[in-house]
Amino acid sequence: MALPTAVVASVAAAVSTLSLLAAAVMAVLCWRRLRARRSRTSDTGSSETPPTLAEWGRCGRTSSAPDYQGARRFSLEEMSHATKNFSDANLVGAAGSFGKVYMGLLLDGTVVAIKRREAPPRQDFVDEVRKQSEIWHRNVVTLIGYCQEGGLQMLVFEYLPNGSVCGHLYDSGKESMTRLEFKQRLSIAIGAAKGLDHLHSMTPPLIHKGFKTSNVLVDENFIAKVSDAGVDRLLRGLEDADKANGLHTSVYQDPEVHSLAQLSASKDVYSFGVFLLELITGRQAAGLVGPESTDSLPHWMEAHFTSGELVDPRLGGSFTSEGMKELVALTFQCLSPSVARRRPKMRLVAEELDRILEKEMTLTTVMGDGTAIITLGSQLFTS
Repeated sequence: MALPTAVVASVAAAVSTLSLLAAAVMAVLCWRRLRARRSRTSDTGSSETPPTLAEWGRCGRTSSAPDYQGARRFSLEEMSHATKNFSDANLVGAAGSFGKVYMGLLLDGTVVAIKRREAPPRQDFVDEVRKQSEIWHRNVVTLIGYCQEGGLQMLVFEYLPNGSVCGHLYDSGKESMTRLEFKQRLSIAIGAAKGLDHLHSMTPPLIHKGFKTSNVLVDENFIAKVSDAGVDRLLRGLEDADKANGLHTSVYQDPEVHSLAQLSASKDVYSFGVFLLELITGRQAAGLVGPESTDSLPHWMEAHFTSGELVDPRLGGSFTSEGMKELVALTFQCLSPSVARRRPKMRLVAEELDRILEKEMTLTTVMGDGTAIITLGSQLFTS
């Protein structure tokens, strides 16, 4: 016997309602899973799974699917199109450690930074790119992919619109509308410290070997990210790596290091100490110590800070005497000479910076505002 039309309609409506309810439940569950996964990429953690190709976006003219999830292989045609045939208008870095740096726009709308150098194709280059593409941390610049064609090697990174910290501290060739006050500088230092700590915590540890202020980039929210991590492994031979890292000449280099074999996590800590010195002074460390000076950086710092010369005058009253004193003390620890074990681990450096910033936030006004407290350089070394 056929069911009445009204009954059939009621059953159909109920089935439809249950289907919609089931779809809504599945959507909520998927959203919660995605949120939980993304929460693991917060400032101190890294995702267990690198972003898939879909998350980076798909480009219709990709020559082939990537060989490795997270390391996308680009064609030379894509790179040329993204940079308007490597136009000077797209050039954002004239002489980086790897090569010239161009801003590029992929066909899917993703803005990227493309580093290019002349070099023959090598499988070990691809292998190393695959390893580095697994690094996924909020405070490390992400390597998206690579290209090896036409006698060129290229690395494709996420693009950070605010560029290097240098452009906001002392680079006269780059005008910045942002005045970095003390708490902002502490926040940038914390991000860079956490990025280095993540690299050092990898198995095996990844030593940066060329950390410097120009390798600390900031995004649109001024979150700091460490760039050029492991670039020495991507360069051809030890001779190129020595040249790229400026061994024997760079002010960021531990004076006791004379070869790549001697580089360790403690040497990165020394380089980070020079970075902190530049955040404090707002000046290039290379221009602070004269070329004929035989003083170590710690001795030179003490002599000049006690005379009240080197705290960046642009900081005005945006810091407390105690906060600056503690930051100077931490810088001294990072630069401590001779015995590597006297230098703190990057994890402890990040924790100390966090503590200093938290204390500053409680004693001063909100981020971006100053305080009426003026600190004399001679106060920084008093007990």
